[in-house]
Amino acid sequence: MIETAGLSDSQKWLILAVVAGTGALVYLLGPVLAPFMASALLAYLGDPLVDRLEARKLSRTTGVVIVFVGMLGFATVSVMIIFPALEQQVVVLAGKLPQLLIWADERLLPWLNARFGLNVDIDPAALRDNLTGHWGELSSVLRNVLMQLGRSSQALLGWVSFLFLVPMVTFYLLRDWDVLVHQIRELIPRRYEPRIVKIVSEIDLVLAEFLRGQLTLMVALATIYVVGLWAVGLELAFSIGTIAGMVSFVPYMGVIVGVLLASGAALLQYGDLWHLVAVAGVFGIGQTLEGMVLSPILVGERIGLHPVAVIFAIMAGGQLFGFVGVLLALPAAAAVVVVLRHSRDEYRRSSLYDRAPILPP
Repeated sequence: MIETAGLSDSQKWLILAVVAGTGALVYLLGPVLAPFMASALLAYLGDPLVDRLEARKLSRTTGVVIVFVGMLGFATVSVMIIFPALEQQVVVLAGKLPQLLIWADERLLPWLNARFGLNVDIDPAALRDNLTGHWGELSSVLRNVLMQLGRSSQALLGWVSFLFLVPMVTFYLLRDWDVLVHQIRELIPRRYEPRIVKIVSEIDLVLAEFLRGQLTLMVALATIYVVGLWAVGLELAFSIGTIAGMVSFVPYMGVIVGVLLASGAALLQYGDLWHLVAVAGVFGIGQTLEGMVLSPILVGERIGLHPVAVIFAIMAGGQLFGFVGVLLALPAAAAVVVVLRHSRDEYRRSSLYDRAPILPP
C-alpha cells in the first residue's frame, strides 16, 4: 500500500473530502456522465490497437481513424444484422403462443397438479381470445408511451447524447489518450508516483485480461451457441444463442439463461427428451471449450476478477449509481482486488503477521 505516514491530518482529510466529493458528483451527474463513461470505455478498449498501429510507423491520428472506423463499422453491421434477426425471432415466438398455451394445458399443468397436489386449470381458447382482444390496447399504450418519450426533451437529449456524443467523444479520447494519461501521471506527487504507477499498472492488467478478453469470449460463445442450437433445429436458435453469449459477461449467467430458454423452446417446438439432451450437449460443449480452450487463450490464466466479485460489483454499482455505476463497476472491482492484494502483502511483511506456518488440521 501507499505510505501515508508523511501526510498531515489536514492532507488526509483533504484526500477523504476529494474522494467523497467525487462520489457525490458521480451520483448527481450520472445521466450526464453516462455517454462520457461509455466513450472512455470504448477508448480504453481501442487504445492498444492504436498503439500497435503506431508501432508500425503510422501516425497517431491515422491509427485512431482506422480503429474508430472499424469500431463504428462493427457497431453498424451488428445493429443491421442482429436487430432484424431478433425481430424475426419475436414474430416466430408470437406465432407459437397458441401452441405454448395448449402445451401448458395438456402437459405442464397436469404434471404440476400431480406433482404438487395443485388444482390449477386454464382455458387456452379463452386466454388466447383475451390476449388477442387486449393486444390492440397494449399496442396503443406502447405507442402512446413512445410518443411521450419522443416529446420529452430530456429523453430526446439522452438519445442524441448516445447517438452523436459517444462517437465524437470516443474519437477525441482515442486521439489524446496517451497525452491524458501522461498529464494525470504528472499530477501525482513524486514521492508516491512509482508506487501508484505500479498499482495502476496492475489494475490495468486485471481489467485488460478480463474486459477485453471477456468481450471476445462473449462473441465466441454466442457464435458457438447459435451454431449448435441451429444444428439441433431450434427455430429460436439465433436469439437464444445471442442472449446466452451476451449475458455470459456475468459469470455462469449465460449458460443458465441459455439452458432455460433453449430447453423451453425445445419443449415447445418438439416436446421430446432427445432435443433436451441435445440442448444440454450444446451448452456442455460450449462450457468445455470455454474452460479448456477459449478462456486460457482469450482471457488468460493470470490473476483476474473472481466471478463473485464481478457479480457483486455490477449489482452494487447499478444500485448506487445506475448505468454509470455499471460502467464503473469493473474498474472499481479491479482496483479493490489490487489494493487488497497489496494490503495482504504489506500485512505479511509487518510485525503483526505471525510468520510461523499454519499446520493443516
